[in-house]
Amino acid sequence: MDTDRVKKVCIIGASGKLGQYMVGHALERGYEVVGVCRERSVPKLASFEGRMTIVPGPTNDPEVIRRAVAGCDGVLTVLVPWGVRQYASGTAQAVLDHARPGARLVFSCGWHITRDGKDRYSRMFTLGVRIAAVLGKLVRAVEIDDQVEACRRVFASDTRWTVVRGSSLEEGESQGLPVWSRHVGDPVLASDLTRRVDFALFMVEALTDDTLVREAPAIVGRRTPSALAHTDGPHGHG
Repeated sequence: MDTDRVKKVCIIGASGKLGQYMVGHALERGYEVVGVCRERSVPKLASFEGRMTIVPGPTNDPEVIRRAVAGCDGVLTVLVPWGVRQYASGTAQAVLDHARPGARLVFSCGWHITRDGKDRYSRMFTLGVRIAAVLGKLVRAVEIDDQVEACRRVFASDTRWTVVRGSSLEEGESQGLPVWSRHVGDPVLASDLTRRVDFALFMVEALTDDTLVREAPAIVGRRTPSALAHTDGPHGHG
């Protein structure tokens, strides 16, 4: 998709840290921005007052999403596995159902999501995910399996989707567009660290990068040791 074909963008989960960075990047590109977040989180977007439209409500509410994505050329969605009420899969399904045909859909998740089963995880990583899944469900705070289901639905759809899989995140100044690979375990990703502002940058850049359509790139910071050692190609694809 050419840059000049993206005019209006919806950011679902706009009030979170990643979402706010995406709002900033999208506004810098001159996009008209619509943000969706829970009503109690609207004050977090005060710094963007007058520069974006906010649609308050649960992001897994189909009616909220239908109104928010109307007329949007792209939809950026933070797949957050909050609670135990299928929040992530409900959000993903609402986007898949209501985004206009041909819209560019970009979703965020973590490295634990695998598209083809060819990702290679360390024992420590796998154990950490399992523990987080069990503890999150016990306290009814997080449902990691639901994020897996959300991505399964995206992968099975015939939309123009991208699922961006983020490494461990840190705050800090931008290091530029992260590099990516199709599979966790590839040497370029070994540093397992990305600036959150750059995760957001990759999400926004994906709106106009047709090489990422129906890809699930796993990303890492451009200036990390593994990226510097193994990057090739103009787009930093390891």
